Amino acid sequence: MKKYFQFEELGTNYRREFLGGLTTFLAMAYILVVNPLTLTLADVEGLPAELRMDYGAVFVATAVSAAVGCFIMGIVARYPLGLAPGLGLNAFFAYTVVLGSGSPWQHALAAVFISGVFFLLLTLTGLREKLINAIPMELKLAVGAGIGLFIAYIGLKTSGIITASEATIVGLGDLHNPEVLLAIFGLVVTVILLVKGVKGGVFYGMVLTAIVGMIFTVVPVPEGVVSMPPSVAPTFGSVFSALGDPTFYTLSMLSVILTFLFVDFFDNAGTLVAVANQAGFVKDNKLPRAGRALISDSIATIVGSIFGTSTVTSYVESSSGVAAGARTGFASIVTGVLFLLALFFSPVLSVITSAVTAPALIVVGILMVSSLGQIEWSRFEIAVPAFLTMIMMPFTSSIATGIAVGFIFYPLTMIIKGKGKEVHPIMYIFGLIFLVYLITL
Repeated sequence: MKKYFQFEELGTNYRREFLGGLTTFLAMAYILVVNPLTLTLADVEGLPAELRMDYGAVFVATAVSAAVGCFIMGIVARYPLGLAPGLGLNAFFAYTVVLGSGSPWQHALAAVFISGVFFLLLTLTGLREKLINAIPMELKLAVGAGIGLFIAYIGLKTSGIITASEATIVGLGDLHNPEVLLAIFGLVVTVILLVKGVKGGVFYGMVLTAIVGMIFTVVPVPEGVVSMPPSVAPTFGSVFSALGDPTFYTLSMLSVILTFLFVDFFDNAGTLVAVANQAGFVKDNKLPRAGRALISDSIATIVGSIFGTSTVTSYVESSSGVAAGARTGFASIVTGVLFLLALFFSPVLSVITSAVTAPALIVVGILMVSSLGQIEWSRFEIAVPAFLTMIMMPFTSSIATGIAVGFIFYPLTMIIKGKGKEVHPIMYIFGLIFLVYLITL
């Protein structure tokens, strides 16, 4: 085991790897609550039952897909990265595809499945890395920041911190509402923990918020602590019935599949490079075993869609595990095992409400927006598509629209600037595809 994971070469041991894997899990554990709440559209009232997924089944799918991704990353790629259904991608799944367009969640799962298959094929052929390299770094950074703003907006909205306003469209919520006050308390506590450098601060912030909520009867007290995992039957295999439905095959669903592909390209590649750099794995601007690492989210996404969850991707929270000493895939295996063990604690996790999870969404949004500092805002031909990509996501409540607008404007501004030859041919193809997408909305 030590030889396979190169403990001696990397200067690590079982204790450091276990602590690193545990730290990564604690930093990611909020997804076990946030993902089911997001995909079931728990904050949306009056939604038809057929558009709402089963909470327990999504909880199981979240844990299983995360474990599968972590195991493959640890055993095959041997990197200390945790994987789980991605924030932003799950918001696109729930709020844009299901709620926005009224598509059945079964169709959304089918789109995730197809994108996962494409992920795998593109990775095995090497095309995935080429497509990622064709997209300018500025747009990759803008996409990540835009998703961060969208996630933060959802957290602020679902918690009631902001609300609809006839005069200004959006306004400050009712600060006398107990749930709003609980969400604000959770945000303050989480920020304090993260500023203090507490590992797993997001997770601990949720726990403290839930406890305070139960003390003041804002959050219901759980009926138990340990139980058998919920049934996955309500969602398991639904993807295959959707693939057999002729109404699934539409141009709008094609755009959904492409969005899942594009967003995960940026999200996973950016996280992989960032964490690998932190751990010192990148040599001569190249990452060893990059193909194996990219296979992890591909297979996990396919498995996740079959069980009943959105696209699986690498988590930037893995950097907390690396900071705690993780250097090998053994840490990822530890994280995967902990996700499986979490299946038996659903009674505790299921009582956490939107007021408890909103601070996590807002904080993760803050972390994702930090990439804006790397964009060259002084170059207007870059600033325009980057800004539009970022700002259109929360303003239209659609990640796809933000990507589309940015990818259309990028080749246009570069041509006007006289730098059309610097634009990769693939970006012109992307621009045309998204132009057709917006016209056919």
